[in-house]
Amino acid sequence: MTAIDTAAEVQAAESVKSPALLGPWALMWRQFRRHKVAWVSLYIVGFIYFVALFGEFLAPANYLDTNTRAPFAPPQGVHFFTEGEDGGRDFQLHARGLKMEIDREAMRRHFVEDPSKVIPLGFFVEGYEYKLLWLIPTNRHFFGPTDPGQRVYFFGADRLGRDILSRIIMGTRISMSIGLVGVAVSLVVGVSLGGISGYYGGWIDNAIQRLIEFLRSIPTIPLWMGLAAAIPLDWPPLRTYFVVTLIVSMIGWTTLAREVRGKFLSLRHEDFVIAARLDGLSDWEVIRKHLVPSFASHIIASLTLAVPLMILAETSLSFLGIGLQPPIVSWGTLLKEAQNIRTIIEAPWLLIAPGSVIVVTVLALNFLGDGLRDAADPYAH
Repeated sequence: MTAIDTAAEVQAAESVKSPALLGPWALMWRQFRRHKVAWVSLYIVGFIYFVALFGEFLAPANYLDTNTRAPFAPPQGVHFFTEGEDGGRDFQLHARGLKMEIDREAMRRHFVEDPSKVIPLGFFVEGYEYKLLWLIPTNRHFFGPTDPGQRVYFFGADRLGRDILSRIIMGTRISMSIGLVGVAVSLVVGVSLGGISGYYGGWIDNAIQRLIEFLRSIPTIPLWMGLAAAIPLDWPPLRTYFVVTLIVSMIGWTTLAREVRGKFLSLRHEDFVIAARLDGLSDWEVIRKHLVPSFASHIIASLTLAVPLMILAETSLSFLGIGLQPPIVSWGTLLKEAQNIRTIIEAPWLLIAPGSVIVVTVLALNFLGDGLRDAADPYAH
């Protein structure tokens, strides 16, 4: 191989890596990977949705099962070694059982660990039956007691003795799906009305903008309370979930619609749009094939930042008692269990466990949205 050939290969390799030859999506992906916090947040969000998808497999117990012998049972830790018969230490994953004691001064009962009671733990253990991915019947669970008849409360129990960890895992499915469904509704409504408003202008633009201003002028909490109060109490959980999702999405689409309108106003007289019209494309084809793809990366970044707002909105509604109601389990309904001071004092894990999950999820989604927004900025490359 000659020096000329080697130089040509090096030049070709450098030209492939040159940003000038990369498409907008490749540039966005390259810039996003440099955002370390957003990159880590992407893995965290992916793990959260993995938990939502395989909730029954990951939950150590049935989230609806009650236990009258363990109300407000404290979190139980995982231990690795047991005392052997010869006085040594044997490796065995286990949790220590709980026993109830009466505090005669405070006149209330509480639980303490019982070292004499060992509950062996293992992976891929048997438990309650369910359908994996709603299709495959099985009773295998990722982690839990090896004896299906025993219970371990890794994150504690609520007032009915229900496992908080299992309820948080199953609540992930509702809370995270509301964020996705709400964003999907905002995407369709916001891009459609915002695109029509910015592309056509005139009286159509004025009518849509006045509608947006009217919706944004209404106080959010009273609006949600009024709409939620109209939901009949005898509706099935699935229908209630659908209506709450629509309520959460009612305001979210207005911000995206205004952003889309502004982009359309700035792009509708560009040369590529005029050329598309002269080519005989209809208005819908110009919008769908040219205008929307020209700033699709910005829309994706905006929607990513909107997901945590949707989750917080659902959590707030459920916490206030005007959103999802039991037996539906979401992070908001779990926080509702910790509304009174006595419960927080006696069982702080009812607030700490779901609250920590919400904080981590919202931060991860915000960091992910920030990374996508920076990557979508054309002036950052």
